[in-house]
Amino acid sequence: MTGLEIIATITGIASVALQAKEKIIAWPLAILSVSILAYIFFFQKLYSDFGLHIVYIILNGYGWFIWSQKKGLKEVTSTKLLVRAEFIISLFSILLLTTILGYLMSTYTDADLAYFDAFTTSGSLVAQYLLAKKYLQNWLIWIIVDVVAIPLYIYKGLWIIAALFVVYLLICIWGYIEWKRTYELEFSKNYN
Repeated sequence: MTGLEIIATITGIASVALQAKEKIIAWPLAILSVSILAYIFFFQKLYSDFGLHIVYIILNGYGWFIWSQKKGLKEVTSTKLLVRAEFIISLFSILLLTTILGYLMSTYTDADLAYFDAFTTSGSLVAQYLLAKKYLQNWLIWIIVDVVAIPLYIYKGLWIIAALFVVYLLICIWGYIEWKRTYELEFSKNYN
């Protein structure tokens, strides 16, 4: 798996960094990365992560489409903020999905660390959707997911993927800072 892990790592880092810089080319790279990771997770019996990466293929296609809907002279659509109710709904969705998926995986499969795996899956689904829709708070959810995922992958002996998620964590922090700065510049330009 090491060769595949390396390819997934390189394309994954490139895609997240390009998403942080709001570049549309990030989406096809993301599709390649998550396709490889889906294959790896299936054979590692991390079924929630496997299912997540199948959904990622679809969500990355959706993100590619959404970001391509240009507004005026902008390269991609503008960053938005979740209102409080939307943020609460997002967090509740993560909790509910984690509970259901964790129960199903621990009851009906031989999944390892079912609830941790379910949390990273559920949080990632919500974060990926928010990323595709260009909501700033997607980065905050990604940061939490990465903090949980890193020890999970270390425990499973997936050292390269764990290292990938350390890099993702750093890029997510940078992405949040960049998108917040861009949002504040656009906001001040539109309301001054």
